[in-house]
Amino acid sequence: MKIVIHSQYFPPEIGAAPNRLSALVEGLTNAGHEVTVLTAMPNYPMGHRYPGYGGLFRREDFGGSAMVRTFIWPTQSAGMVKRLLCYLSFVFSSVVLGGNFLGEPDYILTESPPLFLGIAGFLLSRWKRARWIFNVSDLWPESAVRLGVLKPGLALRFSESLEAFYYRRAWLVTGQSSEIIQSIKQRFPGVPTFWLPNGVDTRKFRPDCSTRETRALLKSGSGCVVLYAGLHGLAQGLEQIIETADQLRSDTSIRFVLVGDGPVKRTLLHEAEARGLNNIQFLDAMPQHQMPALIAAADVVLVPLKTRIPGAVPSKLYEAMSAGRALIVIASGEAADIVTQHKAGIVVAPGDIQGLTTSLLDLARNLRYRERLGEEARRAALTLFDRSVSIARFIRYLEEQKRNVAASSLGVEVNSASRPHFSDNL
Repeated sequence: MKIVIHSQYFPPEIGAAPNRLSALVEGLTNAGHEVTVLTAMPNYPMGHRYPGYGGLFRREDFGGSAMVRTFIWPTQSAGMVKRLLCYLSFVFSSVVLGGNFLGEPDYILTESPPLFLGIAGFLLSRWKRARWIFNVSDLWPESAVRLGVLKPGLALRFSESLEAFYYRRAWLVTGQSSEIIQSIKQRFPGVPTFWLPNGVDTRKFRPDCSTRETRALLKSGSGCVVLYAGLHGLAQGLEQIIETADQLRSDTSIRFVLVGDGPVKRTLLHEAEARGLNNIQFLDAMPQHQMPALIAAADVVLVPLKTRIPGAVPSKLYEAMSAGRALIVIASGEAADIVTQHKAGIVVAPGDIQGLTTSLLDLARNLRYRERLGEEARRAALTLFDRSVSIARFIRYLEEQKRNVAASSLGVEVNSASRPHFSDNL
């Protein structure tokens, strides 16, 4: 089986999409399949190309799989015009430059967001006569509307039309959460879907993998260390952490550490400085291989969202659960339901600063409470959210569809067509 993974984001970039897709590539390669990664020159989330990268085109090896990198105009700006230039530059280059090096794949899987990359995925699938899989990790444009990025008008209507076009043209639509799948099925009945949850590598993220260096990095003083590690973007609502740190400025038992980068980090730094907060520390983004030790060294892990975003289940939720850390999830919807159902942490509604403050005080003052939540979180991660299980299930599904096509070409009757023969595997 030959498959192309088509994404704007990929290692050495850090974040949910690079981590998840690199694990998928590894799983496909280990299963004996031929994988080509079509991605951009690495630039995320800093908004400039990584050292050593540049130009229009580059070929690399990724753990035995081929990788094709093409030009992107990078930016960290949250402004609409600059973001569009960034997205569309890779849409264009991935088709015009990358398409010549993809061979004849059986499947092309395109990662969304960015929503516009679906244009390139669709064109490539028609060019290569491959089955197109549209992978939805966030429901755009709905998420953009809820975050205030898109307002009612022409841009929103155009984005909604693009979304509908992709769903109806894709051979299969995969989604990272059950809410995403249910939303697509309700709005577009008959569109074949497959639940491909994010999950976590439970062998890497463990309670016992903190190191002396990470403990020293986080615990330079006494007290309870509250960690946020990830993108500093609009969706995370990290201003809630600033406000809570202000509320707890006189309590020396709690210290906040924010690790990462993104478009709002500079604003957060200025706000913390303006308020004179000494109980919050900002650290640069760290390579993914250091994250298991970092999370395991924390006492409490925050997983925040700015508002209710349907289908959003941050990957850092699963990582903290697997590391056996006490969780505070600032969210509603599926992410909150996971934590509540498995008694893996505390749920606080977005914007509830008083609730967040009270919850942090409860955890900081009760070690056994933190330990109990961490134990339940680890148990759930092991039994339900191991990423290797969902990847193996997806690979088996693609292999089955490939066999059906081969049998059909030989005149053997199979229960298959040009699209998958079922649309519900939740």
